[in-house]
Amino acid sequence: MAKIAPKEMKQEQKRKQSGEVRPIVQSGDPVLRELAQSVSLKDIGTPRIDAVIADMKITLAGQKDGVAIAAPQIGVPLRIFVVSGAMLKAALEHEKLPTDGIGADLVFINPTITKLSRDKMPLDEGCLSVRWLYGKVKRSVKATVRAYNERGEIIERGASGLLAQIFQHETDHLEGTLFIDKATQLEEIPPEKKD
Repeated sequence: MAKIAPKEMKQEQKRKQSGEVRPIVQSGDPVLRELAQSVSLKDIGTPRIDAVIADMKITLAGQKDGVAIAAPQIGVPLRIFVVSGAMLKAALEHEKLPTDGIGADLVFINPTITKLSRDKMPLDEGCLSVRWLYGKVKRSVKATVRAYNERGEIIERGASGLLAQIFQHETDHLEGTLFIDKATQLEEIPPEKKD
């Protein structure tokens, strides 16, 4: 087994604590079409999984239009997704909905959607891995997800509106499905050019 020099070990530990921005994998990369692997319960809280989560959080924070990210989007085929607490709070405030307890990023490990409402509606959707395409996807207006958080605790969260849409979009990623597989009225909308 190779040994890591003390200096390199300290650098690796620092990186695992702070995270690093990773490139967001784009449509066409096979990792986006794989069935993501479950995270072993004994691995939750280990430096390896903590580093993946930290990288996901910092990569997501660097995207001004990103509300969530799944591990396959940074090239890691694990069943993890992160929802940006800041973006979610801003979106809820814009919709004049309560934001109690929202602020920190939400981490979902091995998520399973346990309930979807029968009521569905076409919603505008895009994806960090399918840059600058947008379309309408018919999604349930309410969803409940059961998962583990980064401390290995079981969580169950019901949601409506944007968060319900995020739950469905991100779990699709973990199944190897992209929103473009379900979308209608696809349209390319490039970012505004800066002068």
